[in-house]
Amino acid sequence: MVQNNLFQAMLAAISEVFEAETNPQGPHTAKTLMVTPSPVTFDPVPQCLLDEAMRRVLAASDHPVAGAILKAQNLLPWGSNPVEGNTERSIAAMISVASLLGPEGPIPAPDVRLGLVYMRPDSYYPLHLHDADETYAIIAGQALWTAGDDVRMRQVGDMIHHPSLMPHAFRTGAEGFLAIWRWSGDINTHSYRFTEDQAASIQA
Repeated sequence: MVQNNLFQAMLAAISEVFEAETNPQGPHTAKTLMVTPSPVTFDPVPQCLLDEAMRRVLAASDHPVAGAILKAQNLLPWGSNPVEGNTERSIAAMISVASLLGPEGPIPAPDVRLGLVYMRPDSYYPLHLHDADETYAIIAGQALWTAGDDVRMRQVGDMIHHPSLMPHAFRTGAEGFLAIWRWSGDINTHSYRFTEDQAASIQA
């Protein structure tokens, strides 16, 4: 029961962030997250390879979601990016994703996706785009963020919106970042593609 309470508290904290988003799909996703029952229980799972780094960046953040994630960290299904099949192995290794809501679950939703993402320090995830409308909220750490023509440092508390097919990229410094994200609109994964050479970008 304690574990379930910690997980639900984390979902509630995430929901509050997207409830405050000005795009109406933010509140819609927040409501979907809170009212949709999960057909599975979130029990303790083995630590992922990036667990120590995640805990370190979360512990340094004063964002309320960071504390909630830390308390539920051993219950989170961290793994590979759902679009890893469209990604070079070296690029895919830079990040870990915990999908929480979407057509494939674990919390089922036909029209939205939501989850967490962590990106390693001193890494560059090259320009990419997809059909889905997307919003990120930075929970811990920071990154130099490209969203179309807008390039600037993004820090804890920042919310970044990517309309459908807007190219975007991230470059981390010494601490990496952890964010929550949501997709709405056409949430297919097959449209996910890179707009710059992945191998060349690693050398940049």
